[in-house]
Amino acid sequence: MSNKEKMLQKRRLRRRRGVRKRVQGDAERPRLSVNRSHKHIAAQLIDDTNGRTLVSATTRDSDLREKIGYGGNCEAAQEVGKALAEKALASGIKAVRFDRGHNRYHGRVAALAGAAREAGLTL
Repeated sequence: MSNKEKMLQKRRLRRRRGVRKRVQGDAERPRLSVNRSHKHIAAQLIDDTNGRTLVSATTRDSDLREKIGYGGNCEAAQEVGKALAEKALASGIKAVRFDRGHNRYHGRVAALAGAAREAGLTL
């Protein structure tokens, strides 16, 4: 790993810790955590008090993979947001706290959040 990559990794970790310090999920309002890579996007609802994942959705899920095709674009992020919101509403979760991690609220991350909002979640 080069020096520049190490520096970028440290910055990302610092940003992620800053966001996590402010955003904590509990049973009534879990944390919606977004993980983004070049080819895929994943989101999960986490209860931090018990340390459990309540609901998750990703572009690697078999039911979404057929609809999406390539998982590294905004359309795929919207489908993941809709699927996550449907699963959350089915399990009785209506309000969440949004955790963008080290990512900017832009592009695929914003598309996922917008689709979850439209599907009925309160962020």
